[in-house]
Amino acid sequence: MNAPWKAGPMGNRDPFAAYICDEAALDVLRPVVVEMGWQPEKCNKGGLRNAVQSLSISASPAILLVDLSESGDPLNDIHALAEVCEPGTVVIATGQVNDVRLYRDLLTSGIHDYLLKPLSAGQLRDALTSAQAVFSAPRAAEGDGDKQHISTAVVGARGGVGASTIATSIAWLFSMEHKRSTALLDLDVHFGTGALCLDLEPGRGLTDAIENPSRIDGLFIERAMIRANDRLAIMSAEAPINAPLMTDGTAFVQLAEEFRQAFEMTVIDLPRNMLINFPHLLSEVNVVTLVTEMTLASARDTIRILSWLKANAPNAEPLIVCNKFHASGSEINRSDFEASIERKINYLLPFDQKASVGAAKLGQTLAEANKNNKGLAPLREMAAAIVGVASDDGAGLKEAGKKGSKFDLMSLLGSKKDKADKASANATAG
Repeated sequence: MNAPWKAGPMGNRDPFAAYICDEAALDVLRPVVVEMGWQPEKCNKGGLRNAVQSLSISASPAILLVDLSESGDPLNDIHALAEVCEPGTVVIATGQVNDVRLYRDLLTSGIHDYLLKPLSAGQLRDALTSAQAVFSAPRAAEGDGDKQHISTAVVGARGGVGASTIATSIAWLFSMEHKRSTALLDLDVHFGTGALCLDLEPGRGLTDAIENPSRIDGLFIERAMIRANDRLAIMSAEAPINAPLMTDGTAFVQLAEEFRQAFEMTVIDLPRNMLINFPHLLSEVNVVTLVTEMTLASARDTIRILSWLKANAPNAEPLIVCNKFHASGSEINRSDFEASIERKINYLLPFDQKASVGAAKLGQTLAEANKNNKGLAPLREMAAAIVGVASDDGAGLKEAGKKGSKFDLMSLLGSKKDKADKASANATAG
């Protein structure tokens, strides 16, 4: 499992608390705690069960020392402790079981250290000093700061055009082919498929953030996100469909801000209704990847969304992606579609049912499951173009998005209607 406790600033939380089963260990611990400059009153009688009960109704400390001596199943009990601990708590366990396998399993679960009883002052002092040092360690590797953060929102002009498929694929490409630490935020709170595409359980990170936006900080991000690989983490939800979304959007803005601090790339899978309800979501987005199809309805809504972006997100560069393109024909041909939206289509992705089915069966993104599929090469080109925004200041996107010739969509709609009416009249006459 991912370590539930990871480094971060102490903030305003208590620096230390302990839950110890026996008086002998408490007598050794209290003088060391005083020496560290902490309150000896924070050394409580009672082991892990007492810690879980107490921390379920109060804030957890920066450093927590917990006694496993009375625990029948230490690993499961530690997981129960993780459920009630604030993100970022550094946990030191102590106990009487001298077992290398248990020690390794505890460290894997995220415990900072395991101290064997009987405790000594020197042993405690070293462990607590080491735990303190975690908070002063740099959160990012040296040299990471010179890379500019890039954020892209992926929006479908219509439902079912494949925006989520593209969002997960470019997030995977950022992380694996471009070696960028990437956050994927799936904002379809009730029906999102981001985690599903990556063969992951969505977790409670997003719903917790919506319910408690004041808790969102770097430590929350480290604990609440689900890892897809070493460089890709996702935050999503499968909220009950009888639970309406009750938020003013504050949580989403705070999440995006924390992602800018913790990752090099952010991909936001953004349902189009979110543009209406939370327009401020795009205030810091660099690129809006607008996914569409060659249909009348998609052309109409692409025009509307592009107009909305111009008024509400002028700093975001639109990237037009036509997905599920049928070579055999579509409602509108490419030249007419581009003329109607007054922009060139940046990337054209063919309809490939075999590739989509294969990816679903493997539990992989479309890009990962079809690495050698030449028809999906535009996906990789798209990811490279977005990554390159930092170096070319969006020049590549702007060049590809130059306006096409004027074209009146209503004329096209009218001509389609005229043809339908004429066909109907002929059929009646016949």
